[in-house]
Amino acid sequence: MEERLVKESTNLRDDTRKRLDNIENYLRKELESITDRLKTEQSERDESVKGLSQELKNLIGSLEKKLAQLDEQTTTKERELRQQILEQSKNLDDEIRQKYEELLAALEREAQELRKDKTDRSTLASLFAELAMRLNTQPGISGNE
Repeated sequence: MEERLVKESTNLRDDTRKRLDNIENYLRKELESITDRLKTEQSERDESVKGLSQELKNLIGSLEKKLAQLDEQTTTKERELRQQILEQSKNLDDEIRQKYEELLAALEREAQELRKDKTDRSTLASLFAELAMRLNTQPGISGNE
């Protein structure tokens, strides 16, 4: 009986050892499987992050190009607008100068006409003096007769 107990004990130990080995192998395989899945998921995430990073860099580059183009267009339009304003200012200045010269010439003509048509004081005074002398020297016109 003792022998039988020892044999059963040995069998039980062997059976337990086999089962534990099987469980250990199963757990090892499951752990390897989980580790592989985690590595695969990590690798996929890394690739995804790299792809997103590259896409973000591309978008930033594209945005920077567009901003540079807009800045260049704005600068060009500002330059063109300033040029137009300068040209309009020169044109207005020329028109004002021309109108000023026309008005000045018209004013000068009118002044010349007035000077030409106007009798100066001394001529008028001598004319009146001569008229007075003639009136005084002619008999019958004055009230002295």
